[in-house]
Amino acid sequence: MKRMLFAMGALLTQVSFAQGLNRIDSIPSDSFYMLAPVAVRAVRAGENAPFTRTNLSKKEIQLSNQGADLPFVLNNTPSVVVHSDAGNGIGYTGMRIRGTDATRINVTLNGIPFNDAESQGTFFVNLPDFSSSASSIQIQRGVGTSSNGPGAFGASVNISTAETEKEKYLEFNNSIGSFRSRKHSLQFGTGQLKGFAVSGRLSSIVSDGFIDRANSNLRSFYIGAGYSKDSNSTLRLYIFSGKEKTYQAWYGVKESDLLQGNRTINYAGTEAPGIPYENETDNYHQTHYQLHWEKNSKKQIRFSTVFFLTRGKGYYEQYKANERFTKYGLTPPTLNGVVVEKADFIRQLWLDNYFYGNNSTLQLQKKNTEWTIGTTIAQYQGKHYGKLIWASIGRPNYPHTWYNNKATKVEGAFYVKQQTKVGNSIFLFYDLQIRTVNYRIEGFRNNPSLFVDNHYTFFNPKVGVTYRSSGWRAYASLSSGAKEPSRDDFEAGTATQPQPEKLYDLELGLDRKTTRLNTAITFYTMQYKNQLILTGKINDVGAYTRTNLPNSRRLGVEIEASYIIKKWVTTGGNLTLSRNTVKDLEEYIDDYDNGGQIKRFYDRSTLAFSPAVLVNQYVTITPVKKVEVSLFGRYVSRQYLDNTANVHRSLDPFFVQDLRINYSVQTKGMYRVMFIAQVNNLTNTKYEPNGYTFSYFFGGSDETENYFFPMAGRNFLLTINIKR
Repeated sequence: MKRMLFAMGALLTQVSFAQGLNRIDSIPSDSFYMLAPVAVRAVRAGENAPFTRTNLSKKEIQLSNQGADLPFVLNNTPSVVVHSDAGNGIGYTGMRIRGTDATRINVTLNGIPFNDAESQGTFFVNLPDFSSSASSIQIQRGVGTSSNGPGAFGASVNISTAETEKEKYLEFNNSIGSFRSRKHSLQFGTGQLKGFAVSGRLSSIVSDGFIDRANSNLRSFYIGAGYSKDSNSTLRLYIFSGKEKTYQAWYGVKESDLLQGNRTINYAGTEAPGIPYENETDNYHQTHYQLHWEKNSKKQIRFSTVFFLTRGKGYYEQYKANERFTKYGLTPPTLNGVVVEKADFIRQLWLDNYFYGNNSTLQLQKKNTEWTIGTTIAQYQGKHYGKLIWASIGRPNYPHTWYNNKATKVEGAFYVKQQTKVGNSIFLFYDLQIRTVNYRIEGFRNNPSLFVDNHYTFFNPKVGVTYRSSGWRAYASLSSGAKEPSRDDFEAGTATQPQPEKLYDLELGLDRKTTRLNTAITFYTMQYKNQLILTGKINDVGAYTRTNLPNSRRLGVEIEASYIIKKWVTTGGNLTLSRNTVKDLEEYIDDYDNGGQIKRFYDRSTLAFSPAVLVNQYVTITPVKKVEVSLFGRYVSRQYLDNTANVHRSLDPFFVQDLRINYSVQTKGMYRVMFIAQVNNLTNTKYEPNGYTFSYFFGGSDETENYFFPMAGRNFLLTINIKR
């Protein structure tokens, strides 16, 4: 009874403090880094590397993985804000780290780039339930170590599926929850059989979503096979694939509707007469093939080469009302002697692409020095085309293709990393990377005559030092990162082509680990040159485009702690305080009274989607044997929807709490059964972590239109995992 009363008090105390997180580097450092294959270790920060990082073990991933997309697995890690179009974490989701959006977060799967080569974004909806196959995840904040793919420009996420289990197993995972959400997965592993090992997964996730019609139908599989004749040579093959069909919910909710209580309204499909068009959906199928070969020589030389192919194809479908035939390259038909200029159409906008290449890594170790040498060569080939599949008026000669654009992107990279131990406590580190990009675009949907053929060469150096003594670790690093603009940036026009972005990142960290208390503090400053941000400026075809800003900066401190109060009570969390500024900003506003745009100048402002305060805190108790109760809290301060620091174009601060209870038992039949009950948004808070805005001058005054992406109120998920 005393334990139960103490536990209740701890939970109530937590409510007043704030929010939740994972424990600092909660798995043994050597095992996290060394058990992974060379291809994964090459892009991760080791225990003695001078970079800011968070490691998640398979157990931590599993507890957070009940069907929501991968960003929600990372929800409680430092400086992370997640959001969901459908409002419940299933379907299209996203995240920001230190205010950095997905196009600037480098993501690798077993060391292979996952970011889309053109948009540079990460679409985890294309690989539903991939978290179930992840054996470990490392998040690096800041530029971090050299990685593969688009340069890390604020953060990187490295996901590994390669640490196989030695014993055979069979596992069933089933979840049900609010909004008719269901997740079912079957996983298996053969264990080691004379050098062979095979593991696999089949998954299905469906949900109606919190937002009206924001349903998701997601399927995926994963297969991993490995052969190791001896400990010095390993061959691994990974094939994983996802197929998604989601009803579009990417328009958000108007502020006026939100104020009237219409938090679930969805404007997608409403151009159709009567009820919304039922197939206003996004459809995509993506398959990854990876072949890894690794050779070790006398434990001093390790070589790895990886051949990979990512195949993606899909479209989104829209009902478009009252549009001109000429917009789609069609001659207006004549009906009863009258030329009909407009009609209703159903269209599909397609992507069809291949991304393939090779990564090779050589690691050498001699006494107190380790070298890592890596190369990457990759090519992306993509098609962008549109099909009309129906029209309300005209000849039945559909489908009709009205645009067909191609793009090719070739990337090469070479890096050298060296870490040297000096004495008993000091580790010196440097990392030098050269990356080249050739990007050719043969027209755009709305600007078919604009061709782009650009070449970039980036030099990204990194240096740092780490000091370790008696459980303390102190580190400092100075890094430089650069990246090319994304596809949409180039549509700005021939006269105003965007410039590459540059980032200089200084990280200073100190952490301490004891048997009961882990603490860490990191100071960072991230100085941008030519960062691309939205300013309201329109391009040659009337669309809003990002503009290079000469000077912007992020300056902050991250504090982490976890403490074992008693054997059955643990608490911890993280706090981020930051200033995110932009200088000499020019804002452009459409002038509907006089035509053109009005330009306004700000000598100093705040970067969009960059909260000044972000807090996570948790408390976990074990009131009785095999039962674990965790309460998480999360506070995010005000976020601005654009870069003008205008409170009328912002997201309100919010504080939300989640409750998770898990019970695990080992049966006599060698079955391990785990029950997880989770209540999200325990206090039924109304909040919006994402949105967008645009302003214009009309009738002699400024007008602003805000759109928000509301999250669901109180909702639940129940999970049962059975493993043998």
